[in-house]
Amino acid sequence: MKIRAGYEISYDCPQPTPMILTLSVHPSRFADLLTLDRMRLDPPIPANTYHDSFGNFCHVIRAPAGRLTVSTDFLIKDNGEADAAAPQAEQSALEDLPVEVLIYLLGSRYCETDRLSNTAWSLFGQVRKGWPLVQAICDYVHDRITFSYAHASPTKTAFDAYTEKRGVCRDFAHLAVTLCRCMNVPARYCTGYLGDIGVPPDDSPMDFSAWFEAYLGDRWYTFDARHNKPRIGRILMARGRDATDVAIVTSFGPCTLAGFKVITDEVS
Repeated sequence: MKIRAGYEISYDCPQPTPMILTLSVHPSRFADLLTLDRMRLDPPIPANTYHDSFGNFCHVIRAPAGRLTVSTDFLIKDNGEADAAAPQAEQSALEDLPVEVLIYLLGSRYCETDRLSNTAWSLFGQVRKGWPLVQAICDYVHDRITFSYAHASPTKTAFDAYTEKRGVCRDFAHLAVTLCRCMNVPARYCTGYLGDIGVPPDDSPMDFSAWFEAYLGDRWYTFDARHNKPRIGRILMARGRDATDVAIVTSFGPCTLAGFKVITDEVS
């Protein structure tokens, strides 16, 4: 299948403001692009590009005073298959894990493993390790948190989401990631596009989506605690420990979001 995706995001800056933008398709999907995912900056300004320590493709800019609009519009091919499922996937002992995945067992800015460890073990200590454990965590988070854009907050942590029982997709992902790490399953936060493909359309404005990946057996598997079922047409943008590492815009100075539009549609 073909998917058209893109965004148009505007910020008002009272003064020249350095920014890191993590808005590009992840390098693992470059080969699937049918047209370039080329970032457009209005007004035109220089941008330095680099791959961060997690392998994401980023841009560094100095936004001018006034309004800056960042946009792209591209086509990408997708195999049309739902997220892979492997109910027999096993959980490796910590000492057998590849050293590069160990960082995804540690607490991070939004994933306070120290505050949720006892809760995790009381809830899931008797669940069979591996896929059943991660799925049980997804089921729990899906049932515990009520989705609502009205309760989105850039400072909300996994513990906050657990306590408040409401939030947006990033909160579902943060809580699930945290509980997985507490149970010795490496888990990493993901962000990208997820359109209404293969599901009834949602009347809410399109947004970027958050999900997570868990390391089972010898590979990473996609899980989505918010939707809690395999989905079609995910387009990964970035992976990291939590939302801090994959923020679409990290500004080093004051700025105000002035416009936000995301598109993700299947095309014939």
